[in-house]
Amino acid sequence: MVVPVIDFSKLDGAQRAETMAQIANGCEEWGFFQLVNHGIPLELLERVKKVCSECYRVREAGFKSSEPVRTLDALVEAERRGEAVVPVDDMDWEDIFYIHDGNQWPSDPAAFKETMREYRAELRKLAERVMEAMDENLGLEKGAIQRAFSGDGRHEPFFGTKVSHYPPCPRPDLITGLRAHTDAGGVILLFQDDQVGGLEVLKDGEWIDVQPLAGAIVVNTGDQIEVLSNGRYRSAWHRVLPMRDGNRRSIASFYNPANEATISPAVSSGGGEYPKYVFGDYMDVYAKQKFQPKEPRFEAVKAPKSSPAA
Repeated sequence: MVVPVIDFSKLDGAQRAETMAQIANGCEEWGFFQLVNHGIPLELLERVKKVCSECYRVREAGFKSSEPVRTLDALVEAERRGEAVVPVDDMDWEDIFYIHDGNQWPSDPAAFKETMREYRAELRKLAERVMEAMDENLGLEKGAIQRAFSGDGRHEPFFGTKVSHYPPCPRPDLITGLRAHTDAGGVILLFQDDQVGGLEVLKDGEWIDVQPLAGAIVVNTGDQIEVLSNGRYRSAWHRVLPMRDGNRRSIASFYNPANEATISPAVSSGGGEYPKYVFGDYMDVYAKQKFQPKEPRFEAVKAPKSSPAA
C-alpha cells in the first residue's frame, strides 16, 4: 500500500471530478495524502529547507545535552554493565520549536523570519483550498469548515507551525522518534524531508511509510475534521521512527479551530456519534492524553446530560 499522491493542479481543470474523488479517498480511507503541483513555489520550499536546517545547526548543541540524549546514554551505559534495560516509551528523540503569529521566532539565521512568513502565508491559502474541497465532498456549503473553525467569523482560527528535527539515533531500538498519536486539530500540512524517511501512518492495522517525495506537501486530517465529518473522515494514527542515519527535517503546519469555537458534526451521515464541545476544552484534555486513544477524549468533553426533574 502507498499513501495517495494527488496532483492538486488538476483540481481546476478537466480532471476536477477525478481529483475530488482522490481527495475524498485520501480523507476517508487514509486520513493522509500527498499533494504535488500544489502551487507553492519550489524555490520557496528550497529556502524553507535551508533556513530550517541552519536553525537546527544553532540548536544542535542543545539537543546533545537534552533529556532524551541523557536518557539513552544512561540506558546504553547500563547495558554495557550487563544490566537488563527496557526501551523508553514515554519520550521522543526529537528537537522541536513552534512558531505562530503571537510568539517569538528565531532570528538566526537572518532569513528565517522572512522566509517562514512567506511560507506560512502560502500554506494557509493551501489549507483553505483543501478545506473547500472537503466541504464540497461532504456536501457542505463552501467555507463551512473554515466558518466552524472561526466560530462563524467571531474568532481567528489558530495557524501554528512546528519545526522538528530527528537527529541520527545510535540506538533506535531503545527510544521512539515520535510516539504514535492522532493530531488534535483540523488540517495539518507537512513539508517533510525528501531524503530521510521515518514517518508512518496506521492503515488497516499495518504501519505504512509516508514515502519521501521531493516538493510534496503531506496533508492529514485531525480529530476536529473527524468530528465535523461525523466520522466519514478519520484522523489517523501516525508516528516517526528514529533513524540511525540521516537527520530528518519536518515542518508541520496546523490549521486549527480557535479555542473559543464550538465543534460538532456538520453532516448527518457518518460513522458514529460525536459530542458538541468548545475546542479549547478538547485541547485541555488532549494535552494530557495525546498518546492515548482518541475516543476517551471525545467522551471527556461530552456535556453531561441533565438529570430528569423530580
